[in-house]
Amino acid sequence: MISAQDIFGIQTQEEFQKVALDVFKFQFKHNTVYRSFCDLLYIHPSDISNYRDIPFLPIQFFKSHEVLSSKEAIQKTFSSSGTTGSITSKHYVTDLSIYEQSFRKGFEHFYGPVEDYVVLALLPSYLERDGSSLIYMVNDMINQSKHPESGFYLHNLSDLKEKLLELEAQQKKTLLIGVSFALLDLVESFQFDLKHTIVMETGGMKGRRKELIREELHQILKKGFGVEHIHSEYGMTELLSQGYSKGQGIFECPPWMQILTRDPEDALTLADNHKTGGINVIDLANLNSCAFIATQDLGRAYPNNTFEVIGRFDHSDIRGCNLMVL
Repeated sequence: MISAQDIFGIQTQEEFQKVALDVFKFQFKHNTVYRSFCDLLYIHPSDISNYRDIPFLPIQFFKSHEVLSSKEAIQKTFSSSGTTGSITSKHYVTDLSIYEQSFRKGFEHFYGPVEDYVVLALLPSYLERDGSSLIYMVNDMINQSKHPESGFYLHNLSDLKEKLLELEAQQKKTLLIGVSFALLDLVESFQFDLKHTIVMETGGMKGRRKELIREELHQILKKGFGVEHIHSEYGMTELLSQGYSKGQGIFECPPWMQILTRDPEDALTLADNHKTGGINVIDLANLNSCAFIATQDLGRAYPNNTFEVIGRFDHSDIRGCNLMVL
């Protein structure tokens, strides 16, 4: 049986390879949706000796099926945001402790202990609905930070401004994590010159504003907050791990997560490094669901396990994959 220690203890590429193959065998055996998908591709674990050859389940399956590799009771159901009447993704989590270990260890891997930061969250669109995995993560970060100043802000931007200025005057290390449209609202109302604050966007206009390309968004935010870099978090409902960018839109993964890209016209063929393709995610923390997911994001992967996100596929269906009718 694969343990959380096996996953979060990964330090080398060889260890990643071994655990990824073990997770694939486990999920092939225990996840009926993923097994059916692999069967349609005529792929069996005995055929796979490298994690790059493992099949990636199209992310849309989380909208139509229970993607589970465990018979344990479901502790939490995370759901994606969606327009009224649209079908949302559902991620059934049978072991929240794995998710908690993943986001705690992942953040610490890149930024150090969360206890070192006052955590301010500006995530109105997420707070206004149930089932957000991001809210679950940030709420835990706020509690773990143990700073009384940490907390969520909904639409009270003037209160947030005062808190940021107060923390800046006290030279306290601060993490401001926010959805893009709300951060734009903040800098359109107030101007800052922050020296002790990390500003981290989680993406998304959520239909509140016109979508901007990343460079344009970051330029506005850098000027408004008076910072040199805008940080970013890359995560989604269907995953239990996050990538982080400390600037320029280049993301890094924790050791148990990797990004590959696939040919945009042939979902079953991987693209070369530096080439734009569909983003495939290996998230080994997703042990009890599916660790191998073909997302609808477009991006580029680089040899040092970094990646960037370019945009999304034009259509809701991933092109080149006709295996959706399980």
